[in-house]
Amino acid sequence: MKRRYLDYSATTPVKKEVLEAMIPYFTETFGNASSIHTFGQIAKEVLTESRKKVANLINANENEIFFTSGGTESDNWALKSIAKVNKNRGKHIITSKIEHHAILHSCETLESEGFEVTYLDVDEYGFISLEDLKNAIRKDTILISIMYINNEIGTVQNIEEIGKIAKDNNVIFHTDAVQAAGNIKIDVKELNVDLLSMSSHKIYGPKGIGALYIKRGTRIIPFMDGGAQEKKKRAGTENIPAIVGFAKACEIAKENLDEHINKLSVLRDDLIEKVSNSIDDVKVNGPRDNRHPGNVNFAFKYIEGEALLLMLDAVGVAASSGSACTAGSLEPSHVLMSIGLGHEIAHGSLRLTIGDFTEEEDIDFIVENLIRIVQTLRDMSPLYQG
Repeated sequence: MKRRYLDYSATTPVKKEVLEAMIPYFTETFGNASSIHTFGQIAKEVLTESRKKVANLINANENEIFFTSGGTESDNWALKSIAKVNKNRGKHIITSKIEHHAILHSCETLESEGFEVTYLDVDEYGFISLEDLKNAIRKDTILISIMYINNEIGTVQNIEEIGKIAKDNNVIFHTDAVQAAGNIKIDVKELNVDLLSMSSHKIYGPKGIGALYIKRGTRIIPFMDGGAQEKKKRAGTENIPAIVGFAKACEIAKENLDEHINKLSVLRDDLIEKVSNSIDDVKVNGPRDNRHPGNVNFAFKYIEGEALLLMLDAVGVAASSGSACTAGSLEPSHVLMSIGLGHEIAHGSLRLTIGDFTEEEDIDFIVENLIRIVQTLRDMSPLYQG
């Protein structure tokens, strides 16, 4: 049975070129970048070149890129360190109700330490209101954190305008760009962002490596204690093979960005159109425009999402009902609840995310099986009157 992967927002396969770039740094050029001998200095040079490639993806300066273990660490570092540095100036933070749990749980931790957090509402498409943001800012507001692209419903926030509002009010601005980097054009010089989180495994690089962009002049303290790595900002021996893989993935993403966006957008729109025209009582969650090029999120009435996922998996289709980080939770998606869906329909959600290895035949296969599976599940439901 051929297996079809449509869960690219959860993770992506490592591209062949990325793996090939990494291999020598496991067994041949394996030095510690902190060592002063030749092995170490070669690793240090590789580290510098890799930092340039990652910076180039978002038009940053190489000295503004700090490697982390991934998006979760980058988010935690940004929020908790900025809060600690600025606590004498204020203890108010603004975020949204549809952030990734790395942000929401960090905010909960900060609340337990005496900080106050305002969670902005979103509209039915997942957009925050810029007026609500302006009205939420207070004299003691020190940080705004709004995700660039929502990982469940694909909403692309107006980060440039949010950044202007933050800048005009002298508030530090962080964005979780884990789903955005490599999927849309990002230019930090145009966005007025002070910090930006990235993750390698969302763009065909290895897991366990990511980065935090920290705009020059932004005061931040280390998140972990230890050695002097990453300009004394992030302790721990650098994972050179993973960093090389991340850098190669960024390089490929930069070179192929337009082609990547065009391909995914065409397949995404085709999938949305075919499912919407073939199945009754289905809602597309998130906006039609200003959407992640590869994200599709449906809510089907009268069915249970977990059963849908299992039946899709039985025919070789990998999908999800939301964030991979909350798999196994019996609670409905906080994102879907925030955009106004009730518990019943939120439980019938399906996220299909398209990637570079998705083809038109995969879309047709999924639509054909969705029609059959949804009808089968509805026939079993006491609520369905079709």
